[in-house]
Amino acid sequence: MRVPILKIGDVLIASIQGALTDSDLEQLRDDLIDRVGRQRARGVVLDVTVLDVVDSFATRMLRTIAQSARLRGARTLIVGVQPDVAFAMVELGLSFEDIETSLDLEEGLALLGVRPSVDGDDDR
Repeated sequence: MRVPILKIGDVLIASIQGALTDSDLEQLRDDLIDRVGRQRARGVVLDVTVLDVVDSFATRMLRTIAQSARLRGARTLIVGVQPDVAFAMVELGLSFEDIETSLDLEEGLALLGVRPSVDGDDDR
């Protein structure tokens, strides 16, 4: 299953829609890192809200994406880690060390300075 990647301003948002296989995660890594360069993204948000399990491979791959994006000039945030997933990761000794996280997509976008436009905004 390919993960959709949206672009808002200079931020790419990858919203994971369900459980991913190892090859899906590798495809996401390749797609995101390619688009960071091609679209000159300054930020990447990985939304993992729907994931109820994050194993060691998924954790390693998400860290790899974040580190690779940083080397290409983009700040990466992982958003939406569920409480049970956080507890399990701690128990297994897995972490997103050196990677910023936030509660949800809205908070993550705010941290990156992205303000969603609202129809009727007169801030032009």
